[in-house]
Amino acid sequence: MKPLNNIRLIVLLCLTLGLAPFFPEPHLWGKIKWVIGGAKDMQLMDWFDILLHGLPWILLIRVIILNITQKNVA
Repeated sequence: MKPLNNIRLIVLLCLTLGLAPFFPEPHLWGKIKWVIGGAKDMQLMDWFDILLHGLPWILLIRVIILNITQKNVA
């Protein structure tokens, strides 16, 4: 469970897997625009792609929230 709370590792994952491929635009950004546009013709592989590229960002948000709440308690 320790790697899931390691902010350095999670930031590295966000900058690599979370943004890959970098050109012409990050893959996750293109998929998010596709979903906002109605997700027409999205297949199961596209949804898996969103999960794969979005998971590091979800973990980052989770760790930030945990750090904020732990500082408020202490």
